[in-house]
Amino acid sequence: MDISDNFMKYDPNKLQKFGFIKRDGLDSININPLQTAGRLTEDAKKALTEWGDGYSVCDYCDGILDLIKKPPIEDFVHNVLPEFLGTDQARVTNGAREAKFAVYNTLSKKGDYVIMDGLAHYSSKVAVERAGADVRTTEKTSSPEYEILPEHYIDAIDSGIKEFGKKPVAVQLTYPDGNYGNLADVKKISKIVKEYDVPFVLNCAYSVGRMPINCKSAGADIIVGSGHKSMASCGPVGVLGVNDEYADKIFRKSSHNKVKEIELLGCTSRGAPIMTMIASFPEVLRRTQPENWDLEVKKAQKFIKRLTDTGKFDIYGQKPHKHDLMFMKSEGFANISERAKGGRYFLYKELKERNIYGIKTGLTRNFKISTYGLTNEEVDYVAESFEDILKKYDEI
Repeated sequence: MDISDNFMKYDPNKLQKFGFIKRDGLDSININPLQTAGRLTEDAKKALTEWGDGYSVCDYCDGILDLIKKPPIEDFVHNVLPEFLGTDQARVTNGAREAKFAVYNTLSKKGDYVIMDGLAHYSSKVAVERAGADVRTTEKTSSPEYEILPEHYIDAIDSGIKEFGKKPVAVQLTYPDGNYGNLADVKKISKIVKEYDVPFVLNCAYSVGRMPINCKSAGADIIVGSGHKSMASCGPVGVLGVNDEYADKIFRKSSHNKVKEIELLGCTSRGAPIMTMIASFPEVLRRTQPENWDLEVKKAQKFIKRLTDTGKFDIYGQKPHKHDLMFMKSEGFANISERAKGGRYFLYKELKERNIYGIKTGLTRNFKISTYGLTNEEVDYVAESFEDILKKYDEI
């Protein structure tokens, strides 16, 4: 039998749903924390078109992707990124979770364990699990703050040593956490971790690219970031910064191909993602200057105050809030959902009519939002829209 005998037949009528697909809400105000700092700059949009063909940068590669001189990938990865992250060495990865897996696959083996904060993202735990090790987490304070305190790490590490009979292979802090936008006292936690003489890892998917963060200043050894969440890059793409003490292990070379790094599977981002990250970097560096980050925090705090002053909203997490990611609670919207047409889907529809996207369908009482990158006028418009919806249903 010819290998083409059962090949899929071309039928244009069955393929009409594919091809170009228009994206709903592209020109809307997007308040999804996953999206707000991942929006491409104008230069990155141009780069996406210019470098969108498959492995586009491989046309310029002599065997090691991150050593390509033109386009200036080598300079970006080996000079600019380490300075930006505050590490000795850096690499671009296919995402933050891939960077975490590279770290834990290097540092751990079966029977080992990693200590993480009690608000760690599932992908951090999966990365450790995939590496064959176990995860133990810290406690957190009760609602509504849900804070991670330095002493929680002492308790978790001591409990881990008692359970496993040895120290953890690494300790991780999510900074900030992706649920409530809390920023733990990273320097105090670092001092605690150093007393146990284990590597300290920062998961900074919501900070690298949004706010000023420096791995060495924070007292950490390894830092992970997300390009598509926080560095105005098309996904998937991430960054991994490592200090020299662990770099030789994590970036070790293959015995089969002496120039290829094992944990990166030889090469990582090979086209549009790395080029959009490079294209957006001047803007990313500008917006992460302390004075610009302070403006983002003030916008978030202004938004919180306006809504909480209605008496129909509250916020989980630290007060005063120190990050753009906010987890809101609205008894007003929850009450409306019990009687409005569309039930708990009413809020999504009301916001869509006002050209606001980002709150997941079906959520009314609790939802995450972000004001990052919005103008002051847009922040006011979103807050006003929330108030108008409450008034429409006589909740104010």
